[in-house]
Formats: sequence, C-alpha cells, structure tokens
Amino acid sequence: MQQLTDQYNRSHDYLRISLTDNCNLRCFYCMPDENYLFSPSYKLMQTQEIRQLAGIFVELGVKKIRLTGGEPLVRKDAPAILEALSELPVELTLTTNGTLVHRFINLMKDAGIGSVNISLDTLSPDKFLFITRRDEFRKVKNNIDLLLNRGFGVKINVVVMKGLNDAEIPDFIAWTKDLPVQIRFIEFMPFTGNRWSSNKVVTWQEIMHTAGQSYAFMPLTSMPNETAKTYRVNGYIGSFAVISTMSAPFCSSCNRMRLTADGKMKNCLFSKEETDLLAALRAGEPIVPLIERSVWNKQKELGGQFSADLAHVSAGSIQNRSMIAIGG
Repeated sequence: MQQLTDQYNRSHDYLRISLTDNCNLRCFYCMPDENYLFSPSYKLMQTQEIRQLAGIFVELGVKKIRLTGGEPLVRKDAPAILEALSELPVELTLTTNGTLVHRFINLMKDAGIGSVNISLDTLSPDKFLFITRRDEFRKVKNNIDLLLNRGFGVKINVVVMKGLNDAEIPDFIAWTKDLPVQIRFIEFMPFTGNRWSSNKVVTWQEIMHTAGQSYAFMPLTSMPNETAKTYRVNGYIGSFAVISTMSAPFCSSCNRMRLTADGKMKNCLFSKEETDLLAALRAGEPIVPLIERSVWNKQKELGGQFSADLAHVSAGSIQNRSMIAIGG
C-alpha cells in the first residue's frame, strides 16, 4: 500500500475530518464570538464528497479517520456521513461535545465506532455554563455514562487553563478510580481569536506536579505516534494523560493530516498553508498529487510558526484559523 511521507520521513496514516464549523456550544477558546458566522452549506463538503476524499486518503494508506467539528453531530446529514464512511476499511472514531450522543448512539454502534472523545473542561455545572455559555452539563455527563454502559471506549479532553480549571486536575483524576475512562489534559494552544497568552498555559510539568501532590501513579507504555503521555494511579481502573503541544511538542512522530469542513487540507494543526481539495474535486482535477505535495511540504514542527519557548510565542503573529474553523 502507498504511504504518504514527508521530507522528514514521517509516514501519515491518520486523517481528521471536520464535518462542520457549527456548534451548539460557545466555548470562548474555540469560537471567537457568540455571533460567529458559520460557513453556508454549499461551501462545505457534501456527504458524497467526504466519502470520495476519504476514499482517496485510504487508498494512500490512511488507517484511521476521526470525525470532528465544530460539533460533528449537528450536521443534518451526519447519519448519512457515518454510514458512508463506515464502508471504508479504517478505524472510525469521533470527537464530540457529548450533548447529542443520546440521539446517535445506535448509529455510532452500527457505523463501527468503538472509541469516542468527549470535550469537557470542568466537572462543575456552573463553570460549564460559564465556559460554554450553554446549560448542558447534565446532558453531557449522562451521555458519557451512556457511552460507557454501551461499551464504547471514552476519552475526556480537558483544555487546562490557569485560574479557570487547573484546580480541578485532582477531581478529574479521581474520576478514573472506578470507571475505564481516560482523562486527557490538553495544554492551552493559540488560535485566531481565542485570547491565548502564555501565562494561561498549564504545562505538562505543572499538571504532573499537581497530580503528584494527590496521587501516586506510574507511566504507561505509549503507542506509536501517540500524542498523549499516559499514566495510571495505582489501583485505578482508568488512566489520565497529558497532551503537551506547547511545552513538549511531539512533532517528530506526527502522522496526522486534517481536512476542514470546507475541504481544505492542512498538514498540521498550526499550518498557515492550506490545499483546496474540494475545489479540485468539484473541478474534476487530480487529488492525489495535491495530497502528496501537502504532506511533503509539512514543516518540521508546529507549522513552522512558533517554538516550544512559551515566553516568546506571539499569538498575534500566528497565521491560522480559529479552532472551530479548523476542526478539533
């Protein structure tokens, strides 16, 4: 099978497809404005176009596809998309805010989705309302329980920010005592309009220090190309992990590519360059050379836009989309 390889000899077999930049929550670090203008439907990849492009990536060696948004399940044709992609010989996964899972859980099972990532930054209903500007905490929590009861693998994505939710790190880890969840603490990353500053970042080292004050834990073996450094508290069923994008990037083993909801390929979360695969598809132009060129031109780390030296990262100089327009 053909492999997509860049000039640093990294093979790429993992594709993240954003289905929409729309969302039913309004997390400030992801969406720049309550009155954000979402892309009109005609600019988005349609069901068959998603299936066509995904099929091309699979022919080029992709083994895993993750559906993201915005909130992927707000798309009216989400069921048709899931059904279409379930025909491909790949591991199909989903990242969601959890608010709509109860409506789609049977469909997710039928599509062969075995693992779901839920974005949840607090265990406090009041703080959830503050962060998301929507009163949906109980629904998300109930849907996490529903997923676990139905046998899904569940990972909880927690974007950690100083003074907002960093004090909840021990509470999140406590959740892993009796449940087979993985809590993934994610360092706060800079995107257009998300009011990032280095003094809001809680680094991997700081997260581990906080965890170590309450728990004894051990590191777990990481899978190849894994972005998360994973740990388990002694005697606990679940685990916790840290995604250290800012303080200790994992770019040297990156195998990821992204397709935005409007059909632009990004070879890195932080890349300013995009390749318009949807326009090429609609024009009947060859897609494979565009994908190969994009992967080959991937920068060595962090999109070539900044380094892991947090004190010298200038969010204003980074050329990129907002997080919701890229896809989580």
